[in-house]
Amino acid sequence: MPSRRPSRKRPWGAQHQPLDMDRALGGVRHESAADGEWTVRRLRGGDKVYVCPACRQDILPGTPHVVAWQRDAVGGEAAGLEDRRHWHSSCWERRGRLR
Repeated sequence: MPSRRPSRKRPWGAQHQPLDMDRALGGVRHESAADGEWTVRRLRGGDKVYVCPACRQDILPGTPHVVAWQRDAVGGEAAGLEDRRHWHSSCWERRGRLR
């Protein structure tokens, strides 16, 4: 008799877990700010060194951070995607409060 894989379904009667939208969307969200419409994606860490445009400090490999690009850039979102920048998460959040 073949072995059965355990069910991944929620056990009957167990509490419902709310949907984690950030995880469901792959970490992508849209934000509106005084300087336009942005697509923002959270990354768990990359394999390169990036320079944060806010603090001009390095984002080292493996450091969780965000990458953002303007959705309403001249030339459309594709042009914004070409100009995307990697930000420290705290710098991105602070940027949103300053504008």
